[in-house]
Amino acid sequence: MTDPGRDAYFQALQSALIDAGVAGPTLVVDRARLDANIDTLMGDLPEGMGYRIVTKSLPSPKLLAHVRERTGSDKLMTFNQPMLKALGELMPDTDQLLGKPLPEAAVWAHLSQLPEPRQQALDRIQWLVDTPQRLAQYERLAEAFGVRLRISLELDVGLHRGGFVTGRRLGEALERLGNSDRLMLSGFMGYEPHLASIPELLGWRRHLLRRAKTAYRAVIEQTESVLGAGVVELLTRNAGGSPTYRMHPETDVANEVSVGSALVKPTHFDIPELAPHKPACFIATPVLKGPAPTRIPGLEWASALGRRLRPKTASALFIHGGNWQADPVDPPGLHYNRILGRSSNQEMLNGDRRLAIQPDEFVFFRPHQSEAVFLQFGDIAVYEDGAIVDWWPVLPPSA
Repeated sequence: MTDPGRDAYFQALQSALIDAGVAGPTLVVDRARLDANIDTLMGDLPEGMGYRIVTKSLPSPKLLAHVRERTGSDKLMTFNQPMLKALGELMPDTDQLLGKPLPEAAVWAHLSQLPEPRQQALDRIQWLVDTPQRLAQYERLAEAFGVRLRISLELDVGLHRGGFVTGRRLGEALERLGNSDRLMLSGFMGYEPHLASIPELLGWRRHLLRRAKTAYRAVIEQTESVLGAGVVELLTRNAGGSPTYRMHPETDVANEVSVGSALVKPTHFDIPELAPHKPACFIATPVLKGPAPTRIPGLEWASALGRRLRPKTASALFIHGGNWQADPVDPPGLHYNRILGRSSNQEMLNGDRRLAIQPDEFVFFRPHQSEAVFLQFGDIAVYEDGAIVDWWPVLPPSA
C-alpha cells in the first residue's frame, strides 16, 4: 500500500528490498536510470569523441562491464595501484590511463607483481606524469625492469593542481621522451572540473573555457615542434569529467572525455550542466526504532518545548547504521540531529509529527559522491522493473 506522505518511487523500491530479504544498509543502483544516463552521455558526445570510464566513481567490475557493453568503450581511468592490478587482471583487453601520478614505490610494486612477459600488460597502461622529476623516476624503473612504459603528461589547463604548461620544463620532458628507449609519449590529460563552478556572469566561464583549450592547444603545438608534425594525431588527448564533458562539443583539442559520476549522479553532481542526468544511486537502510517524540538526553525537561518551537524536529527515529556522506531524501523532511551529531551505529533522524514510517521499513539517502561511498556496503543491489534483479560485487576497499 502506498503511503500518501512518501514518494511512490521509493515506496516501490522499498517493496523490492523487502521482497529480496534485505535487512541492512544497502547501496542500490537503478539500472533503468543508469542506462538512461549512459544513453544521455553517448548522445551528447560529438562524432569522433572517445569515452573513457572513470573507475573510481563506478567501483564494481559488473557495473563497469555493464557500462562497457552499453558504450562499447575499452578505455578505463584508474587511480591507484591495487585498482590498476585488479582491473588489469579482470579486464586485460582495456586501456588504462592513470587519473593521477603514482609514487615511485607504487609503480615499482606494480611492475614487480606483473607476470612475465610484463610488456604485454604494460602496453595497455598509460602512466600519468606531472613533473620532469617523476619522468626521470619512471625511466629508471623502466630501465631496471627492462620494459617500456607509455607516458601521458598531466597538463595544467587552469585547475592549478600540478602538471605541465608550455615552456622549458615541457620541452625538456618532450625531448626526454623523444630520446628515451624506455619511455614513449602516449598522450595528455588536461582536467578542468573548476569550470563548472565558475559563474557564467559576463561570460566568465566561456572565457576560462577558451583559456583552458588555448593552453591545451599550445601544448599540442609545442609537442609537434619538438617531436614532429602530426605526432599528436596518434596520441590520447584526454579532457573533461562529469561536470564538464558537455563543454567539449568538438574534437579539435580533446579526442576523449572521462566520465563516471554522471552515470549515477550523486548529489555533488546536481548542477545545471548535468540536468539531463537522473539520480541512479541510493542508500537504503531499515528503521530500527521510532518514530517517537524527540527527546534529547540531559535536556528532557526542554524537549517538549523544543518540539513546539521547532515542529520539523518533533519526531525522531533511529536507523541501522549511518554517518554516510549522504542526505536523506525519503521519507520527505528528514534531517540529522544537530545536538546529538552523527552516528555510524544507530543514527538519529528528525522529522515532523506526520512522519509516516515504521520499524523495518526503509529510509533512503542520496550519496554525496560515489567513489568512496560505493565501497562501504558490500554488493550493490541492482533495481529494475520493481524488483532487485542482481547483485554486483564491488572492488576491495584498498582499490
